[in-house]
Amino acid sequence: MKQGYIYYLFNIFNFLLNNIALNFVKNILMKLYQLHSRQTLPITQDEAWTFLSNPANLKVITPAHMGFNILNGADRDMFPGQIIQYSVAPFAGITTKWVTEITHVKEGEYFVDEQRFGPYALWHHKHFIKPVSGGVEMEDIIDYKLPFGILGQLAHPIMVKKQLQKIFAYREMKLEEIFGHMKDSSNMLSIKSI
Repeated sequence: MKQGYIYYLFNIFNFLLNNIALNFVKNILMKLYQLHSRQTLPITQDEAWTFLSNPANLKVITPAHMGFNILNGADRDMFPGQIIQYSVAPFAGITTKWVTEITHVKEGEYFVDEQRFGPYALWHHKHFIKPVSGGVEMEDIIDYKLPFGILGQLAHPIMVKKQLQKIFAYREMKLEEIFGHMKDSSNMLSIKSI
């Protein structure tokens, strides 16, 4: 009887320990984030596509302090399988290479880039363009994961989230500077954990 009781307690303890470990892995080590942005501009879908699908224009809409430079791969029109190499300084004094692949393209409507090498553990960026009354709506959905486990999670609210918000605020301002402001627009930016 005593042996059965000990076995029963051991199984309960093992079950609880496994659930704690699983929750730790799911909630800390496997934490994903999603950035969602929408911006409207008073231009046509073709004008938006021409600008956004040209990788060279990424430098135009990226803050200068990021030290963003295209190293290779942006010499052709966008196509699935295109590899683009950049150097970028996400934080002062830290320069890294970033390699992305254009994985999907639907001419005039959307494209997807995915990080192959760079500062994130995961970076999957969907760019959508659709006509709306008086212009076009650009929508970005980025699913990303930070490296370094718990350290990356701690850095997210202090550094990474703020940096992404600044980058997208700059991008919004720069695009309006180039193409104009759309009256009654309802631009938005959100970042959440998923």
